[in-house]
Amino acid sequence: MSEQPKIEIEDNGSKGRYVVRGPDGAEAEMTFTKIGERQLIIDHTGVPDAFRGQGVGALLVARAVEDARAAGKTIIPLCPFAAAQFRRHPEWADVLKK
Repeated sequence: MSEQPKIEIEDNGSKGRYVVRGPDGAEAEMTFTKIGERQLIIDHTGVPDAFRGQGVGALLVARAVEDARAAGKTIIPLCPFAAAQFRRHPEWADVLKK
């Protein structure tokens, strides 16, 4: 992928997802659940083979971090992939739920 993929947000009230759609219809997604007004749980990150090795999963988590920071929210990364991204990025500690 030569340019940043377009990340769309689908918000369905208490749940939602960040998604990148490929030209072939493949979707990479990171799902979340809202806990009140100030927290969200990253439940799952799924990246199909069409996106593997392109950093799309990491971009989805980074976008959630940016959005949480802007909204004054904290994140609980239950998804193992998202938790690993938080360990790799200590600069995200301000949005990590302690």
